[in-house]
Amino acid sequence: MATKRKVISKAFRCAFPYTIPIFAGFWFLGLTYGIYMNVSGFSFWYPMLMSLTIFAGSMEFVTVNMLLGAFNPLQAFTMTLMINARHLFYGISMLDKFRGLGLKKMYLIFGMCDESFSINYTADIPEDVDRGWFMIFVTLLNHFYWFSGSTLGGIFGSFIEFNTEGLDFVMTAMFVVIFMEQWLKEKNHFSSLAGLAISLLCLAAFGADNFIIPSMLAILVVLTFLRKPLEKGVEI
Repeated sequence: MATKRKVISKAFRCAFPYTIPIFAGFWFLGLTYGIYMNVSGFSFWYPMLMSLTIFAGSMEFVTVNMLLGAFNPLQAFTMTLMINARHLFYGISMLDKFRGLGLKKMYLIFGMCDESFSINYTADIPEDVDRGWFMIFVTLLNHFYWFSGSTLGGIFGSFIEFNTEGLDFVMTAMFVVIFMEQWLKEKNHFSSLAGLAISLLCLAAFGADNFIIPSMLAILVVLTFLRKPLEKGVEI
């Protein structure tokens, strides 16, 4: 038993430093999400339980509008699938790393987010550190950062007296930053420009309230069709 505690403790000490940069980002976004839920009329129980059970930041922000709108399960399912479709590829990439982890794999699959995937996939885990417990603690810590930030935001949101109008723009800002980071990493900007062009066309065709899903589907079809030329770096 003492040996197992040492193994777990060592894995925690190794994993924790990797998650420190995630802490600041998750707490800021989590607090913002909790406050946004509060000013939208929801008790702190909503962001607390949603951050605990959904653990998908982008989708949780989108869920606010879904909860305030008409009940539409098909739209909710489609939106969730499109927003989080990238996790399908994360899961495929982690098949070898999750092999042989037993029940730990269940939580690792549930708690996989962009940041946890990035750390668990790229981290150089020392040979004397248990790989399964390392990945568990990376996932668990990131989950806790988001959960605690969202819960505190929901609790303290009711005490905020300043004008919170436009607070939901934080999600737009986050996606803009992600887009800019991707743009800077790309050698060929065709996929980014195609996404912008398709989105603008769908916006004009379907209107501001209905363009997101058609644009996502269109982008998926176009990039899938042109995948091989793009992977080969062919100028299109």
